[in-house]
Amino acid sequence: MVKMSIKILHIDSNNPVLWNGLEEAGFENHADFKSSKEEIESKIQEYNGIVIRSRFKIDKTFLDKATKLQFVARVGAGLESIDCDYAETKGIHLIAAPEGNRNAVAEHSLGVILSLFNNLNQADAEVRAGHWNRESNRGHELDGKTVGIIGYGNMGKAFAKKLRGFDVEVLCYDILENVGDENAKQVSLKELQQKTDVLSLHLPWTPETDKMVDANFINAFAKPFWIINTSRGKNIVTADLVEAMKAKKVLGAGLDVLEYEKLSFETLFQDKNTPEAFQYLLEAKNVLLTPHIAGWTFESHERLAQVIVDKIRVVYGK
Repeated sequence: MVKMSIKILHIDSNNPVLWNGLEEAGFENHADFKSSKEEIESKIQEYNGIVIRSRFKIDKTFLDKATKLQFVARVGAGLESIDCDYAETKGIHLIAAPEGNRNAVAEHSLGVILSLFNNLNQADAEVRAGHWNRESNRGHELDGKTVGIIGYGNMGKAFAKKLRGFDVEVLCYDILENVGDENAKQVSLKELQQKTDVLSLHLPWTPETDKMVDANFINAFAKPFWIINTSRGKNIVTADLVEAMKAKKVLGAGLDVLEYEKLSFETLFQDKNTPEAFQYLLEAKNVLLTPHIAGWTFESHERLAQVIVDKIRVVYGK
């Protein structure tokens, strides 16, 4: 099949690098950022490829209607919005771009830890309100601590690399064997829970990781610890996290993702029903919340787009 015959539907806006790069490579781009899932399904049989972010799920129904589909490309790190198993039975290539925002996630994770340890957000708010509170904002140093990373893929490895400038022990746990490197020692989950002072999650959302961080998981840690989550919100049971914070088992939390997020992040709490556990997080001084922006830098926006272009070209040998 020649390149010019490959029709690609973009259902989310992305950096112009993506559209322009595919066009320059000879692919035929089409855009539809507003139609409903059902409306897209009515015409998807015309397309060989689809480029998405997070507008809706690519499920069995959608894939059955996409009779000419050869690839699904998600401009992001994960593929949980796609029925991957069913797509693979149809020979559809699945493309993601974790390489595109791993550095952004790593820098964000480090920034969150340093902010929590030094009460930067709290201190800034107090000074702006006219309060000069030094003792209550006495911080902690990262040096000498043990950082545990769960999930040692693109994101976890990039974060461990950023920690090289600190005098810390870095441990990693992953379901895959032999992923440790010069930046992190791979250990069992039990050993990680025995030694960790700061836990950073870099996991996909799968049936195995869903609600993984619950009361039992938290209580298995030998020491009180800080937790950072820049992966997926549903990996943590928020109510259990809050109870652990009340009990001082968790000393602080930096959450870029939330259990309550809708598939499309911008609609979070559209119904204005704030869960009780989240209300606690909103009011807690030892919590830092950000709106799923860990991988959302200007640089990663462009890099993600370029990675997708490169990977689509590889599929077609171009």
